[in-house]
Amino acid sequence: MERSGIVLRLWAAGEMPYRDGLYRPDDTALRLHVEGPGAYHPDAGRPVPFRLGGPLDVALAVEEDGTAEVDPFFESPLPDGSGSLRGGGGGMGNIGHLARLDADGSPRWVAFMYHSNPFVGVRYEGATAVFTNDWRNELRLDLTAPAFA
Repeated sequence: MERSGIVLRLWAAGEMPYRDGLYRPDDTALRLHVEGPGAYHPDAGRPVPFRLGGPLDVALAVEEDGTAEVDPFFESPLPDGSGSLRGGGGGMGNIGHLARLDADGSPRWVAFMYHSNPFVGVRYEGATAVFTNDWRNELRLDLTAPAFA
């Protein structure tokens, strides 16, 4: 598989690699570790466990796991006007995705998460984006952190 342009090509098609990761348009990526509680789990309504891991080979992820749809549920302008945040789900009810888009709508990063459940909204607390999934779980990301800036 061609090693350049994978993320942008998939994004344009409404898809992403079917592996937990934080993907960038230059085809670099980091592993994501997300454990989402079930709808009836006692932790529903709590923070989404989320941490970044080491590098992820985008081409290998697509080759081994294929791709999945990313369906947008919301898009919200960033308070500073530099772009927007988008979130939603995927082909199955347990999949969620988030994306930071530049002002022209191009992705700066896309996070794909198999166990997060779909994200349905975002609010801002200063430089922190607080995403909510369909189980009322929250995921907080500091938009000034190097991985999310």
